[in-house]
Amino acid sequence: MSGHRFPPAVVRTTARTTVRTARTVVPAVAAAAALAVAVTAGCSAPSGSPGQRPAGLEAAKKDVGEPAAPSAGSPFWVDPDSAAARQVEQWQAQGREEDAALLRRIAERPVAEWPAGDDPVPQISRAVQGARQGDRTVVLVAYNIPHRDCGMYSAGGAADAAAYRAWIDSFAAAIGDASAIVVLEPDALPHIVDGCTPGEYHDERYTLLSEAVDRLKRQPRTKVYLDAGNPAWIKDPGKLVEPLTRAGVDAADGFSLNVSNFQTDQVVKSFGNELSALLGGAHYTVDSSRNGAGPLPGDREEAWCNPPGRALGTPPTDDTGSEVLDAYLWIKRPGESDGPCRGGPDAGTWWPDYALGLARRADQ
Repeated sequence: MSGHRFPPAVVRTTARTTVRTARTVVPAVAAAAALAVAVTAGCSAPSGSPGQRPAGLEAAKKDVGEPAAPSAGSPFWVDPDSAAARQVEQWQAQGREEDAALLRRIAERPVAEWPAGDDPVPQISRAVQGARQGDRTVVLVAYNIPHRDCGMYSAGGAADAAAYRAWIDSFAAAIGDASAIVVLEPDALPHIVDGCTPGEYHDERYTLLSEAVDRLKRQPRTKVYLDAGNPAWIKDPGKLVEPLTRAGVDAADGFSLNVSNFQTDQVVKSFGNELSALLGGAHYTVDSSRNGAGPLPGDREEAWCNPPGRALGTPPTDDTGSEVLDAYLWIKRPGESDGPCRGGPDAGTWWPDYALGLARRADQ
């Protein structure tokens, strides 16, 4: 079980355990549709009005590319037209001032973009344009590897190796010379380690990941982090050393941990530092989007899928106080469902009530 992510529309699923935050539970076709709407965005609109800004709000004052004020200590781009930002405006218009103020804890902080579908360029171009205007770094997730998610909730990805190479080339070209961080293929390597991905796909996957690292690193200001799951999924960091090496971690800027999952900063840092040492001092990033209260206690089914009582974690920042931990990032987009579990909508769909709970229970 991976336990993880899922972009706006991309629908992630968490998979198999508690590992990532949850792969999402959405059939491939539905996922693709969602992707088109949400992914491009991170971008889903408030429930019931996809793609539309609530009437009567000051939407007109914000152009799509206009940078929002970044949270203190964060060099990353904040999407001024995110689902959370639109929800804040809607609640203000409805007189829900307290709820709107709480939700600003999400709306005014940077979250990753998950470009999806056959053409990642429009979403990346939009983010890059906004980031440049504010001299910020855009955070992106490349999630389109063939045979993705072992055919489970987030099944899909590129049709074949050739399609993936073309997609990654477009992805990288759209970044251009902008400052960017790319988290590369959540779950792809952990699914090799846990045996979920069939053996006949392993060599191709290693090759594609290594080539993707090389292609992305041709962009002058792009940092690349290969996903390495989370401590609750692959418990022995030593099992990740060979896969990460074969996938090109030495040519990348490091690895990423806890994508879409809920493991605490302390637990993830301990694991990350150990894995870093095994890799000769490799750097890493941590997804702290929803780990403020840690994982759901007990051995409960689908602990990764919309678990109750969770909270926002450490706000995105590159000021970590560590020589090898490069940044805390919000990779999973807080407030987007992990899937149709515990009363939630399809994976990747904006869920205002869940978002409000995460914000209300946050320490900051």
